Amino acid sequence: NTISGLPQIDWSKVQLDVRQPSTDRSDFFHTLEGAMDKVQEVQSGADQQVAGVLQGTGEDLHSTLVAVEKADLTFQMMMQVRNKIVQAYQTISQMQF
Repeated sequence: NTISGLPQIDWSKVQLDVRQPSTDRSDFFHTLEGAMDKVQEVQSGADQQVAGVLQGTGEDLHSTLVAVEKADLTFQMMMQVRNKIVQAYQTISQMQF
């Protein structure tokens, strides 16, 4: 069964491009890794400020609370990104090819 006007395909000349997974890390991975490092950095900074306040050597309480809230929001954002990645993976894995 051919469609009129279209040439016949010679399947013996068709080659499938099957590639092995690359060992190089992708730009997406590097971006994600950088974001996770930034979350860790913000969390560590907030932890240090809290420790300083508890020891009496740190900054004022207001800036410490702002740092803790910033760390919390950064972590929540990272969790939402993770959830979107998992959701995309699940959607792709359910596709039928």
